[in-house]
Amino acid sequence: MKTITRTASRKASFILFTLLLGIAPAAWAQTTRVLSPDGITYADVRLEDGKLSYSAGYRTVAGRDTADVQLVQDSPLGLYTNVADFTRHLALVETGGKRVRCEYDLWQSKQSHVDKEYEQRTFTVKTPKGHLMTVDFRVGNHNVAYRYDIPMQGETAAIVVTGEATGFRFPKGTTTFLSSQSDPMIGWKRTKPSYEEEYAPDEPINTPSRYGQGYTFPCLFHEGDKGWVLVSETGLDGRYCGSHLSEGVDGLYTIAFPMEGENNGFGSTGAQFGLPGSTPWRTLTLAPTLGPIVETTVPWDVVEQLYEPNFRYTGGRSTWSWIIWQDASIVYDDQVTFINLAHDLGWEYCLIDGGWETNIGRERMEKLFSLCQEKGVHPFVWYNSNGGWNDAPQCAKQRMYSPVVRKKEMKWLHEHGVKGIKVDFFAGDKQETIKLYEQILSDANDYDLQVIFHGCTLPRGWERMYPNYVGSEAVLASENLVFNQHFDDMEGFSATLHPFCRNTVGAMEFGGTVLQRRLNRTNNGGTTRRVSDVFELGTAIAFQSAVQNFALTPMNLDERVTPKFEIDFMRQVPTTWDETRFIDGYPGRYLVIARRHANHWYVAALNAQHEPLALSVELPMLANQQVTWLDDGADGKSPAPHPATLDKRGTLKAEIPAESAVVLY
Repeated sequence: MKTITRTASRKASFILFTLLLGIAPAAWAQTTRVLSPDGITYADVRLEDGKLSYSAGYRTVAGRDTADVQLVQDSPLGLYTNVADFTRHLALVETGGKRVRCEYDLWQSKQSHVDKEYEQRTFTVKTPKGHLMTVDFRVGNHNVAYRYDIPMQGETAAIVVTGEATGFRFPKGTTTFLSSQSDPMIGWKRTKPSYEEEYAPDEPINTPSRYGQGYTFPCLFHEGDKGWVLVSETGLDGRYCGSHLSEGVDGLYTIAFPMEGENNGFGSTGAQFGLPGSTPWRTLTLAPTLGPIVETTVPWDVVEQLYEPNFRYTGGRSTWSWIIWQDASIVYDDQVTFINLAHDLGWEYCLIDGGWETNIGRERMEKLFSLCQEKGVHPFVWYNSNGGWNDAPQCAKQRMYSPVVRKKEMKWLHEHGVKGIKVDFFAGDKQETIKLYEQILSDANDYDLQVIFHGCTLPRGWERMYPNYVGSEAVLASENLVFNQHFDDMEGFSATLHPFCRNTVGAMEFGGTVLQRRLNRTNNGGTTRRVSDVFELGTAIAFQSAVQNFALTPMNLDERVTPKFEIDFMRQVPTTWDETRFIDGYPGRYLVIARRHANHWYVAALNAQHEPLALSVELPMLANQQVTWLDDGADGKSPAPHPATLDKRGTLKAEIPAESAVVLY
């Protein structure tokens, strides 16, 4: 992995005498435009009456004429700290510019090699007492990212950030796709917030959130014919807290810090770091269409790898007994069954979920690890993260919080060939908790362990920052399909929404592809799956996580339950991708997405609506290509494979029944 930075030949730098004296004329204002390398995306940064703000959008070009399409209106910038107030009475000291090239490889995301350029502009401001702050803006094609840098302040070498003025302002008429931030310490066994609230589609701007606590990242905004904006953050590590968006007031959403009650009330709601230091990046992906939203790589473009991988980590498919068979399956014999299932499917991994320490015990776990080695299957093992912040009873408990115990546990896992851990039930977004994520990842790398997080925060650039990180839940995931019929009824909506928001900014370990019709052990009770078989196959393409724990059970190997062609597809579908292309869709209604693994393209066309979808799109990457075409038949209930050869334009034309799909590969 490498990063190349190139300084442009032009570099703007100036010092204003009156501003050096800290004297800003009351009416003085200056706006600096930062343009993307292609000259289309822009951010205008403004200092007026001592306050910093910005706006952003894109430019249309017609002949020699250009016009601005503003998507983010004038929005505030600034930090509140214990050193100085960096939100007002600011004077501009200096600006500087350079072209930044980001070239890197990323094995566990939606694009394996990235080579992009950003135009960077830095704005250094100071308070009347001479305290300095720099705001870095990077503008790439369809993307804007910015953060705050604080240098040493004389002899002051540490700072506490108590809040931010940072905001995102949208015009009247904007609609939103947002997920509410929950109250702290609520839900099952006091395990929230865990980024597991439902998304509300196409709501009017300023609609109150469910709990009155604002909204979790990412946040998607739609401005009619003008376009779309995805707001998120990246580059979060143990030096800052995770943030979310406030309630909207007159179209303005501001950065909100964690709630006091998170982490069982322990720890500050702000952030503390040494100087010089930086905040996370806040990111905007904006465009007239949804393609740049789905395909964005900005969460990884602006961050750096924090340590070298200790092992050559690889993705893959995993069996997971708990998702359908539930707690009763965390026993020795059932885990043998699912290890054998992984072997029979040719899958790389199996997940042994919570309860193993009591129900199986360590000695018999070592026998399971030996069986995995014999079968060529790599185990992941579940852990409860908890120190003192939740009441979840599942074990193994108290193994990940203490660094002394954690390293001893990881050493035991490493010695028995375990390749990963799944750590669950975190405590919110306080800096105290973000440090724990980082510590787990760093220590796991020392023992060749990959890490999946559940009951957790949104990953923010972690695929690149932490090379042994492979995925997070941070979504209302597949377990809810078993718990309540409502979530089965909404499965199509969720599957066609998340590639536009949650999954586009980070790996989403959803645990999907349910191929039983009834969601219990014997396929004769419990909740009922609504979407079609091929729709479920399509989620294996639509959902992206380097290690995906699928919901197949031994029953799926019986052709009376699952057609053989469906299992053949699941035997070979990859979970790591070299390229992702958005083809068509609308959040929560339908999705056509193409992903490439090596030289092989996979296409999922999912119809979540309750009426048929007449679809006609072009897939130029499959022009004149012979493919396997999977569909559910005209009735949506007769799944079958068909050989097909696409025309010279790669046309996919189909009438897709309600809650059904077409898959090409």
